[in-house]
Amino acid sequence: MEALSLARAQFAVTTIYHFLFVPLTIGLSFLVAVLESVYVKTGDEKYKQMAKFWGKLFLINFSMGVVTGIVQEFQFGMNWSGYSRFVGDIFGAPLAIEALVAFFIESTFLGVWIFGWEKLSKKVHLLSIWLAAIATSLSAFWILLANSFMQNPVGYALRNGRAEMESFTALLTNGHLWWQFPHVLTAGLTTAGFFIVGVSAINLLKKNNNPFFEKSFKFGAVAGLVGVVLVIFVGHGQMVSIKDEQPMKAAAAEALWETADPAPFTIVATIDQEGRKNTSAVELPGMLSMLYYLKPSGEVLGINDVQAQMEAKYGPGDYIPPVAVLFWSFRVMVGAGCLMLLLGIIAVIISRKSKPLYDYNKLMVVFALSLGLPFLANTFGWIMAEMGRYPWLVYGLQKLEDGVSTVTGSGSVLISLVGFILIYTALAIAEIFLMVRHGIKNPVTDKEIVENEKEASLWT
Repeated sequence: MEALSLARAQFAVTTIYHFLFVPLTIGLSFLVAVLESVYVKTGDEKYKQMAKFWGKLFLINFSMGVVTGIVQEFQFGMNWSGYSRFVGDIFGAPLAIEALVAFFIESTFLGVWIFGWEKLSKKVHLLSIWLAAIATSLSAFWILLANSFMQNPVGYALRNGRAEMESFTALLTNGHLWWQFPHVLTAGLTTAGFFIVGVSAINLLKKNNNPFFEKSFKFGAVAGLVGVVLVIFVGHGQMVSIKDEQPMKAAAAEALWETADPAPFTIVATIDQEGRKNTSAVELPGMLSMLYYLKPSGEVLGINDVQAQMEAKYGPGDYIPPVAVLFWSFRVMVGAGCLMLLLGIIAVIISRKSKPLYDYNKLMVVFALSLGLPFLANTFGWIMAEMGRYPWLVYGLQKLEDGVSTVTGSGSVLISLVGFILIYTALAIAEIFLMVRHGIKNPVTDKEIVENEKEASLWT
């Protein structure tokens, strides 16, 4: 169990760190493509400069995402060999497609985009960034397809102690995938929008090229508001779906111990997992049923009843995930989303006023700090999604202890865990340094961008 705990901790560290970059990469690739599209259509050089400026930050973030993502796949064979043997026939296919198709297209056309300024026609160059952006989303699609099988297994047959693929179409039409994938895409748009707003706000506070960053702020505000509205809508739909697919996860996220009709929504609670109850709670009566069924009544299964059902189906055992972690992760995610909705509305309103944005000093400080909100929401949303599956590695098919490598000693895992933490800390410092160096300053002119392009692309 010590090796299992260390292996879980190692994968958690690498996954959470990697997922910091994924939504921003998805969102920025799309927004940079939009900026260049406006430039090609209007011929306005300002949009060209914006595409190059935000494109450089996108490339830095993309590079970090690639570096941190590669490590994860090695862990499947090293720390989770039991899992790899059990679902390798299913899990390997989407990962292979992601690497051989989506990532190759993405990296190839990013290279064309980086080196193609002033060398390709405007339309061909624009096509390269759109292909890269589409491939970025496709890359996420194939990875989420694999993850959705872990959350909601479909299209398989159990043979000789292994799960083997029977229907690739069933994997593609997995209901969990078609809520999770839009959720990640809209989270990416939200993250990119608030990233542009936050960086622009910092530069406006520093009086760095006010016209450029005012225009960027307005663009990011619209993108961020559209993104957060969509992510709230899609996220709600995903939770309704999870209620049926993984009732234990849904109940734990609400700290709902007993089945109720109507079910209350708990705002805050003191959770006693050992006693299987809340020692104190602030509730909104009937609100959870309203959210799930859009009416003031409707049964929602509680943790204790789901535990009894799972014991009857899978045998004796503890099937309750860490309720406090899920409960508060869900509230951090939702709270950050609601705050971004409010800030997005404010940002769009002040963007439409004639008053210069840099005169809103106090608001600019708030918007600068808001840069961290989407990363907070993304991280705790991912924690909830993965830890809510406990004790299953593949929901209903394989438990965590059955998937961990039996030949890897805890000492080896501990050494590699410490090594990853040190390396990832160094990468975090490099990321922050490069983002500050290229993002918190006057945007360079077109001529300087061309001269410095070689240096940026070589690093990337």
